[in-house]
Amino acid sequence: MTTTINNYEYSYETSLEHHHHKYLLLPLFQMIDNASTLMNAETKVLDIGCGNGSLTKEIAKKGYQVTGIEESESGVRQAQKTSSNCNFIQGSIYEEPPESLDQAFDIIISTEVIEHLYYPKELAKYARKCLKPNGKFIITTPYHGYIKNLILALSGKMDGHFTTLWDGGHIKFFSVPTLKNLLELENFTEFEFKFAGRYPYLWKSMLCVCQLQK
Repeated sequence: MTTTINNYEYSYETSLEHHHHKYLLLPLFQMIDNASTLMNAETKVLDIGCGNGSLTKEIAKKGYQVTGIEESESGVRQAQKTSSNCNFIQGSIYEEPPESLDQAFDIIISTEVIEHLYYPKELAKYARKCLKPNGKFIITTPYHGYIKNLILALSGKMDGHFTTLWDGGHIKFFSVPTLKNLLELENFTEFEFKFAGRYPYLWKSMLCVCQLQK
C-alpha cells in the first residue's frame, strides 16, 4: 500500500495535566483495569499513536508493562526523554509490526487516532497482529450520531465542526455502528461502548472495548 507520510512534526510538549482530551481519562483507565486479567505488572499494554507518551507513562504507573508506538520522530524523542518507565518505538501502522510486538500484548489502546487516518482499517489490522488471542482492544474517537449532526446543522455550526483549516485534523468520522463494523472486519467481537464529554447524544468522544477472537 502506498501512503502519504505527514511532513509536519509537532513539539509534543503537552503534559497529561493539559491533555486536550482529559475528559477521556477516567473512563479509559476504568476500561483498561476492567479489561486486564492480571492486575499487576505482568499485564502488557501497547499504546498505538502514543504521541509524546504522557498518557503512556500514566498507564505504566498503574503497574502495567507499557510500550508506545508513534510515527512522529519528535513524538518518540519527547516520550523517551520524559517517560523512562515505558518502552517507545518509532513505527507506522502501515508497516508490519516489529517481530517483538507480534501477539505480545494483553491490551492495546489507541486514543483519538483513527479519525486522522486515510486507511483506518489498517489500525484494526495492526492491533489484531499485536494482540494475544482473546486480547482486548480499546479505541477512542470523536462521537458522531444522527442527533448530534442534526443539531450541528440546525445551529449553523457544521462548518466550524468539520473545518478544513485544521492541518492534521480529522478526516474520518465514526458513529457507533460504523466503528463496530470496521472492527468486526478484523475479527473483533464482544463490544462495549462508553461515552465522554458534554451531554448525552452530544458527546465529544466514544470509547469502545472489544475482544479479539482467534
